[in-house]
Amino acid sequence: MKSDFWRDRSTLVTGATGLVGGWLVRRLLDAGADVVCLIRDGVPRSELIRSRMIDRVTRVEGDVRDQALLERALGEYEIDTVFHLAAQTIVGIANRNPVSTFESNIQGTWSLLEACRRSPRVRQIILASSDKAYGSHPNLPYDEEAPLKGEHPYDVSKSCADLIARSYAVSYGLPVATTRCGNFYGGGDLNWNRIIPGTIRSALRGERPVVRSDGSFVRDYFYVEDGANAYLTLAESLAVRPELAGEAFNFSNESQVTVLELVRKILTMLGSDLQPEVRNEASNEIVHQYLSAAKARRLLGWGPQFNLDTGLGRTIGWYREHLGA
Repeated sequence: MKSDFWRDRSTLVTGATGLVGGWLVRRLLDAGADVVCLIRDGVPRSELIRSRMIDRVTRVEGDVRDQALLERALGEYEIDTVFHLAAQTIVGIANRNPVSTFESNIQGTWSLLEACRRSPRVRQIILASSDKAYGSHPNLPYDEEAPLKGEHPYDVSKSCADLIARSYAVSYGLPVATTRCGNFYGGGDLNWNRIIPGTIRSALRGERPVVRSDGSFVRDYFYVEDGANAYLTLAESLAVRPELAGEAFNFSNESQVTVLELVRKILTMLGSDLQPEVRNEASNEIVHQYLSAAKARRLLGWGPQFNLDTGLGRTIGWYREHLGA
């Protein structure tokens, strides 16, 4: 992070009560940014609220689909930089509630980008897509040239949002760049049906952790502090290299692990002899997926600071402290 880039910079973060949003806001505040957060729902145990960072930011209450509200916030707070993280991020919820997922993830994206297009002070926009935007491909790892072809509700919502961002960059010259990251994990994740927080909480309670799939799914797990750093790095790069507008970047530590391997690693790190309960009931999910971050290394000089073991160690420490174990 550049030492003075963020000082007094008026910055909007959507999705600030989420996992990545909380860590990103912390980094921005530490760097001296003037942070404005769009908040739809108060989430009392989120890092933003629990740590009282919310008392240090400007709150705008409303829905990311409300374009008029977004235009007002961008104008009144003279926003320079936008981080768009707001989304419905849980695959199982997307499968059960596709319409609300499409509304949040697709309509929310075009509403924000259109508001930015109509707000001439906005200089950089970082849009959080996902590795799920690629859908399923036989050739691994995925690079940024792989086509976006999501099939299931969550994957389709991210493919669409990603393409909409590209459209606004190419058609209107909007200074937007896109991040595609693997499965985020880290302290502060309160979505207990995700495998890492769910496993840690179960083990700390002496309960068998639940694996919804057959355990063979392969994923790319990405530590949240690396994610926050990646977003900041991309925004800083976009500020000095406007030709990056419209580009997408994979961010990853480029390691792959099965769900069962991950669960057993966590249990070992916790000193637990519990055995996971494998339910084999997952549906509409990609079986094998991981990313190449070569483009980010080459064009942004970015690299992860944490491997899986160090990231999991910090994550477990957070939950030990905050779950009172």
